[in-house]
Amino acid sequence: MELVKGMAGLGAESAFEVLAKARALEAQGKNIIHLQIGEPDFPTPKHIVEAGQKALGDGFTKYGPTQGMPEARAAIARYVSRTRGIEVGPERVCIVPGAKPIMYFAMIALLGPGDEAIYANPGFPIYESMIRFQGATPVAIPLVEEKGWTLDMDMLESKLTSKTKLIVLNSPQNPTGGIIPNEDIERLANLCKDRDVVVLSDEIYSRIIYSGGFSDSIAKYPWMLDKTIILDGFSKTYSMTGWRLGYGVMSKQLVAATVQLMGNSNSCTATFTQMAGIAALEGPQDDVDMMVAKFKERRDAIVTGLNGIPGFRCSLPNGAFYAFPNVKATGVPSKQLSEMILQEAGVACLDGRGFGEYGEGYLRFSYANSLENIQEALRRIKALSARWAK
Repeated sequence: MELVKGMAGLGAESAFEVLAKARALEAQGKNIIHLQIGEPDFPTPKHIVEAGQKALGDGFTKYGPTQGMPEARAAIARYVSRTRGIEVGPERVCIVPGAKPIMYFAMIALLGPGDEAIYANPGFPIYESMIRFQGATPVAIPLVEEKGWTLDMDMLESKLTSKTKLIVLNSPQNPTGGIIPNEDIERLANLCKDRDVVVLSDEIYSRIIYSGGFSDSIAKYPWMLDKTIILDGFSKTYSMTGWRLGYGVMSKQLVAATVQLMGNSNSCTATFTQMAGIAALEGPQDDVDMMVAKFKERRDAIVTGLNGIPGFRCSLPNGAFYAFPNVKATGVPSKQLSEMILQEAGVACLDGRGFGEYGEGYLRFSYANSLENIQEALRRIKALSARWAK
């Protein structure tokens, strides 16, 4: 059969492709250390699991409202209001199965042929993939390694045109762990003030910050509240990747569009997972604090170790759980290097080019793995480095 042309341009997450390769090697008896997937290795906190189990026993096994259960939307609204310093009500919240549908629905609703969308590069690959799928033009803004992996704001400003319909922000950022400085957020908010443009603010890593507190959201500026879609979810903060629970906070007009798209695709989000989500947001946060403290310990260890490998240079990420070393000095293209590290050292990592053209010459390592495994992975890569060290 013949598929529509747009399917040929759809990208994929290289993390899942590398995971499949790593699993195939494991099936052959090889020992693989997984540093490719962005998934916390901690169990879902006990009180959240118990809330989900109770919800199943209490009959939360049927369809729910397409926008999300009222009590779950109210809990999310309280949480977002408290953490972002803004006032939002449950009428602005849409609950979806995983955070990614918010990204998908926003681009379907806002982008078409002739439109332009600005996004950071290197960045989460689905941004560019979905922009292209909608027939819009992706406008990449390179991240600046020397400035802590933040946006080149002068370039961003120069790329804003009457065709710009969407700007995608991600802070803390995947794959670099960079955080957009507050002064850059304010500058962008002022640039958007009198423009017909929407900001998709991907805040999925907002709780995984090593300086404490939350990353500033552009939605905190009053004129940006109706121009911003906050994308967040439970996968990273509460180690709930398999629960498929995310949400968006947006204008009432975009809520209506999202509900339409949900009704035409997923009908609703599983009700028992929404009850577990309420327990996550309103229950004890000790497990979150523990996870972030552990991630910080691992971050320090992996960055120190990567900087000790010939040809590697790695800056200290401020958030998320990824290290993004510069490996240009090895003289080996990043895709070839990542494949060599997988096949010969038994360490699964990602080629930076999978995150966009400006990711060439970098690798991404997820440190959502035990300190013991991280140290062993570093030992294996360092031993392999004789292959490229001068």
